[in-house]
Amino acid sequence: MFDLQVNGYAGTDFNREGLTAESLHHACVCLKEDGVQAILATFITDDLDKMSRRMRTLAELREKDPLAQEMIAGIHIEGPFINSEKGYVGAHPPHAVKPGTVEHAKQLVDAAGGLAKLVTLAPECDAGYATTKWLSEQGICVSAGHCNPSRDVLAAACDHGLRMFTHVGNGCPMLMHRHDNIVQRALSLKDRLWLCFIPDGVHIEFFALQNYLRSAGVEHSIFVTDAISASRLGPGKFSLAGWDIVIGEDLVARSPDGSHFVGSTVTWPRIQENNEKHIGLTQEELNKVSISNPRKALGM
Repeated sequence: MFDLQVNGYAGTDFNREGLTAESLHHACVCLKEDGVQAILATFITDDLDKMSRRMRTLAELREKDPLAQEMIAGIHIEGPFINSEKGYVGAHPPHAVKPGTVEHAKQLVDAAGGLAKLVTLAPECDAGYATTKWLSEQGICVSAGHCNPSRDVLAAACDHGLRMFTHVGNGCPMLMHRHDNIVQRALSLKDRLWLCFIPDGVHIEFFALQNYLRSAGVEHSIFVTDAISASRLGPGKFSLAGWDIVIGEDLVARSPDGSHFVGSTVTWPRIQENNEKHIGLTQEELNKVSISNPRKALGM
């Protein structure tokens, strides 16, 4: 798997302060053991200086570790330019959310030290699509996510360089308009967007995922894990960027009050098992949505 969205793995959290060389190497060892080709280390919404410092630390540690260089193909910046409205903001801290600006985007991209490959933002929070346009001009893939743009705004963002949609069906409220909602808008633009899905049966029920895959087509679909540090570790209490998380016996990552998901613990071996039991893609199709499409989307 070439995984575009990994917040952490096997006890290592990329979003916490004080990432060490040992913990980064451990995560990379475990990812490789699980059959992963490479990942984008994902950093979620926080204070800009904190996000910058964490990305800079990872980039510096990666430079000294050949395995980390092999396994970490780049960085995915998820936020802080997202929609702060409840439901759409998901598990991201609302107080740290801010509108997109080229100035702030440049600060984050510079901190990533040339590793920024993907940025998730809300098109409706990017005035004049200036941030989307600038990022695209830097060769960075821009993805809509944690957002609620109208279809016209989403289409206009595509005109300015938007190329992807982050974890379709998630980062949105449980209750939305029955037809005119962000999931339907994203699917309607599948010829212009790569559509990413978390295939764990929880973030999207398998029957719904099958519907989405039929609508989008495997040519435009990408599987991601949205993995957090608790991946591979089983039930217990963990954290993501300082947020408390409870992993139940069902291996689902939830907030302590159970009100929403906080990332995922699904792994590449479990995705393959889920596909065999519930999704039903051919091996060629699974390889396409998990390996070749992610690379193609990033121009790699």
